[in-house]
Amino acid sequence: MNRRSGYMLLLLQKEAHSWRNNSSLDDMGPRCEPSSHPFGLCKTRAAAFGYPCEDHMVTTEDGYILSLKRIPHGVSKTENTTRIPVLLFHGLMVDSVSWVLGTPKQSLGFILADGGFDVWFANTRGTNSSRNHTSLTPDDPEYWNWTWDQLAAYDLPAVLQHVYDHTGGQKVHYIGHSLGTLIILAAFSEHRLLHLVRSAVLLCPIAYLYKTKSKLTRLATQILLAEAFHFLGYREFNPVGPVSHEILLIICGDPEIDCYDLFTAVMGPDCCLNASTVCNFLQHATQSTSIKNLIHMSQMIRYEGVRRYDYGNAKENMKHYNQPRPPLYNLSSIPTHVPMFLTHGGQDFLGDVPDTRHLLNTLVRTHDSDNMEVLYVPDYAHADFVIGYNAPQLVYGPMVDFLQRH
Repeated sequence: MNRRSGYMLLLLQKEAHSWRNNSSLDDMGPRCEPSSHPFGLCKTRAAAFGYPCEDHMVTTEDGYILSLKRIPHGVSKTENTTRIPVLLFHGLMVDSVSWVLGTPKQSLGFILADGGFDVWFANTRGTNSSRNHTSLTPDDPEYWNWTWDQLAAYDLPAVLQHVYDHTGGQKVHYIGHSLGTLIILAAFSEHRLLHLVRSAVLLCPIAYLYKTKSKLTRLATQILLAEAFHFLGYREFNPVGPVSHEILLIICGDPEIDCYDLFTAVMGPDCCLNASTVCNFLQHATQSTSIKNLIHMSQMIRYEGVRRYDYGNAKENMKHYNQPRPPLYNLSSIPTHVPMFLTHGGQDFLGDVPDTRHLLNTLVRTHDSDNMEVLYVPDYAHADFVIGYNAPQLVYGPMVDFLQRH
């Protein structure tokens, strides 16, 4: 961290003093009734609605032990039917329960199971059900020494290979939201995992972030906030933990940031969420990530292009990459035969329209027209695609049609 960012950190802490004394973190979102126990995908959500559910464990090459959930069929099983596997990969700072927070007719995980698919749910390293490691614990700083580079290089292939192996060698339909789209695009750009994937669905792709509309996210990036907390020795970022509290105290010193509606400030004005689902999301789906991962995301906002993690100087980059700047993920090199369904919203602050159009121009320019489908939903923001009450009609119906054709 340089002197300027350190000075900015101290200045903003001072400006946040009055906000600290007169505000409460409880006022930043919808008022929700306290929950007595955390949601679990299998034991709470699937069991409540009569769905079968399995727990699987997968160990990555770098030693992280990941939880993988499976709903092999719907409530009413059709005998002697071959079910194509689908893998759902969640976004940043959530876990797989985000796919089943609504009723069976609203939640994508249940809709796919009832629609004849064998549904698998990934949970990245650091989330509540994936915090084990072969030699480290979450209390070890080294446990959090990763970014989405490692999710693409280790978590994603380990999970996909497990699903492939446990479903008779069938190729897998992949559905990612937000960060889940970034890691599959990164893998495809290096021509990895193509032998395991049947098609890819990208909900709110965030490959390019240079023009993100979130003032909160931009301010945090501008003042090198994640870098500052890393410099101070923090390694884990829990969105409902003490580090998050301190970060908000700093950010909310800026009068342009609306800290009483953080959901909108970060993701955009969602059109189609009901209060109970939002409360379920805030209470049960939010999960930890690494501070280093947030630094990597900040680098994507600060600089154009999709690159590996920048270690901050040519010497360190040379040590890791044998070149002074981090290598680019060349998304234009993604093979044109991979079927893709891409959907995005006009109100999304993270997967904003200009950045998503940049991605579309990169992919559509070379992609086979029969293998690319794009769905634009003008009123949707980031969370609508996962927990919107009308997503089954607007998004999931066309998506399932796409999966069935491929």
